[in-house]
Amino acid sequence: MSNLKMKEAALIYLDRSGGLQKFIDDCKYYNDSKQSYAVYRFKILINPSDVVELDAELGNHILHQPLKAAEVFQSVCFIAVKTLSLIGQLQTETQINIVLKLTHLPPLPSYGLDLCEFPLDYTSQRFYMMQGIVIAMTTVTKYTQGARFLCSDEACPLSKGFQYIRVHVPGATESATIRNDFLCNLCASSLQEDRKFRVLGDKQIVEIIATKALNAFQGHSNNQPFRFQSVTIFLRDESVNKMNIGNEYKIIGIPTCVKASQTAVCIEANSITFCNSQVPSGISDNFRCLLSLTSSSCWKFTAILANIFASQITPPGTYNLLKLCLLMSLVQTTDRNKELEDCLDILILTSDTLLIDRLLNFSINLVPRGIRHLVSTEIFPTLSRNKYGTGAVSIQAGSALLAKGGICFIGDLASHKKDKLEQLQSVLESRNITVYIPGKKFGEDIDQQMTFPVQCSFWSFVDMDSSSRRNAQKINTLIGQMDCSLIPANLVEAFGLLINCNESSPCHPFLPTVQHTLKKAINPEGLLYAASRQFTTEDFEKLLAFAKNLNVEFSLEAERMTHGYYLASRRIRTDSICGSKLSASALKYLIFLSEAHARLNLRNKVLKEDVLIAALLFETSLTLKYGATVFCVAPNAVFPFELYNEEYLEQRDLYLTQCQQQLEQFIATYGPGTTIFSSDE
Repeated sequence: MSNLKMKEAALIYLDRSGGLQKFIDDCKYYNDSKQSYAVYRFKILINPSDVVELDAELGNHILHQPLKAAEVFQSVCFIAVKTLSLIGQLQTETQINIVLKLTHLPPLPSYGLDLCEFPLDYTSQRFYMMQGIVIAMTTVTKYTQGARFLCSDEACPLSKGFQYIRVHVPGATESATIRNDFLCNLCASSLQEDRKFRVLGDKQIVEIIATKALNAFQGHSNNQPFRFQSVTIFLRDESVNKMNIGNEYKIIGIPTCVKASQTAVCIEANSITFCNSQVPSGISDNFRCLLSLTSSSCWKFTAILANIFASQITPPGTYNLLKLCLLMSLVQTTDRNKELEDCLDILILTSDTLLIDRLLNFSINLVPRGIRHLVSTEIFPTLSRNKYGTGAVSIQAGSALLAKGGICFIGDLASHKKDKLEQLQSVLESRNITVYIPGKKFGEDIDQQMTFPVQCSFWSFVDMDSSSRRNAQKINTLIGQMDCSLIPANLVEAFGLLINCNESSPCHPFLPTVQHTLKKAINPEGLLYAASRQFTTEDFEKLLAFAKNLNVEFSLEAERMTHGYYLASRRIRTDSICGSKLSASALKYLIFLSEAHARLNLRNKVLKEDVLIAALLFETSLTLKYGATVFCVAPNAVFPFELYNEEYLEQRDLYLTQCQQQLEQFIATYGPGTTIFSSDE
C-alpha cells in the first residue's frame, strides 16, 4: 500500500509540475522515430520541496534513496505509456530509464559534502551538494547508457524480447553494464549482448577543489603545513561541457562507492549551477568618512588610498605609484561569470625584489582569485593521462586559468625559461591559450586542440640588480628609457604597464623602509602606524569588493580626451621605418586605466581627471620603454610630493591641474583635427 501511495503521489506531482506533458512529448518523439530502441531515456525535473509537501515518504525516497525513487517513477511512466498507448514498440518496464534531475537540496548541513570536514560520509548512495572550483577536466568520451542482452540458448523463451535490459546507474562502472559473465535467470545459460541495441552516451570527468583550498595557491607565508584533495566529478550526457576550468560551481550528485584502498572521492553529477559571488553592500565607515572629506577633489581619495595601502609591508608614503597601480589592477578583477577583458598587467623593474615580492603577495590576497604561481608548477594548462583509465586526456588548469577573474602573480620573469616567456607573450597579446592534444600519444585517431580564454591580470617583476644584468649593461641613448635587455622587447611591450621602483630615488626614500623592516623584525604582528589601525586589511578587502562591481561609463569629455591623447601619442611615436610604437591594445589599456581610477574613486562615471591619471601612468610606462617625447612626463608625475598632510594634497592637485592643461595642449597640437595630421590619419 505504501508503494502504491507513492506512485499516486508521483503521478500527481508529474501532472501538477508539467512533467507529465513533457513525458508525453518525449514519448511522441520516440514513437514517431523509425529507429528501434531497447532503452527509452526520460529526464524528470524534481523540486524536492514540492514533493515533500505533496508526499513526505516519496520526498524522503528522492532525497535519501534516489535509486528506489527512480523505480517508482519508472513504474508510473510505464503504466502511462501502456494506458495511453504512447510508444507502440515498448514491451517491458525495464526498457524505461528514468533520470531524476533535482533543482536543489535542503539547505541543511547533512546535505553538504565538505572535504574540509572529517569524517567524510561518501558511502551513502544519496544526494549531496558540494561547491568547488574546477582545476582539471578531460575530453569527452563515450560510455554505455543502456544495453540489451539475450539468452544464448535459443530454446529458452528469454532468447527473444526485452527481458534483460541493463542501464547505467549513478556510481556504476562500465563493467557493471557490459560484461560477458551474466547468466540467464531461467536456464542459467550465458547472456549475450545484442550490440545493435547498445545505447551510447557522452561522459566527461572533472576535478574540483573545495573553495577553501584556494588558500593553498595564494602564497600565505604562515609556514603551516597543508594538504587538500580534489574531488572527481563524473558528467554525463546533457551535463557534458557545462563546466569550465577556473569557474566555481555548486554540484548536486551521488557519491560513488569508493574502495577502502582508494583515496579519491568521486561524485556522479546530477545538476550543476554556476556560483556568482554576492555583491557587497558597502564600504567601512572609516573609508566612507574619508570619501566624504575628499569629495571636493577627484584625486585626493585615491592618493590617500595609495599612501596608506599595505602599511604592514611598506611604510606609508613609499612606493605610492606602484601601490596605486596595484589597487587599480585589483579593482579591474571580477567575481561574475562574464568575459574579463579589462585586465591590467603590470611589470615592475626593481632592485629590491624581496620587498616587491612581499607587497605583491600581500595584494593578491585581497581578492578571491589572487593566485601566486609556484615555480614548481605550470602557468598554463598541461596534459596528462586520465587516472581512471577511460582513455580520455586530462587537462590540468595551471595558475593562469585558476586565477580566472583575478590576479596571477608569476614572480621574477628571469625564473622562467625562454619557451614559457614566449607562451606568456602570446597569451598577453591574444588573451587565450590553445592546448594541442596529439592523438597518437594518447591513443586517439586524430589530433585535437582546445582553446581556453585567459581572464586574469598578470603581475611580475624584473631584478635590475641581478648579476646577469650587471654583466650585460648597455648605454641608453634616449632620455628616460630603461635598459630591459634581459627581457625580450615584445614581452615588455605586451605588459600594459611598466613601472620602475628604485628605492634610492626621491620617490622611494630608503631610510623609512629600513626603519620599517627593523621594527617588523622586532614585532612582526605589530601595527606600526595609525593608518594600519584606522584602515585595516578587512576594510581594503570590502572597498575593493565594492569598487570592482561598479558599472562605469565614460563622460563625453573623458572619451574625447582618451582618444585625443591616444592619437596624438601614436602620431609622435611613429616613424617611417618602424611604424608606430604604440600597439593596437594601447587605446584599450588607456580605457581600462581610466575606468579603474574611476572605480577606485567609487564613481560610476569616468571623468577627464581619471583620464589624466591614466595618461600620466601610460606615458610614464612608454617613456621607460622607448624614451621621452614632446609630451615629457616626470617619473614622479602622479605623486610629485610626499603626502604628509592636507597642504601637500592641495599642492598635488594644483600640479595635476597644470598637467591636465599640458595634456589638453598636447592633444590640441598633435591630436585629431590639427594640421599635423594628414587626411588619411
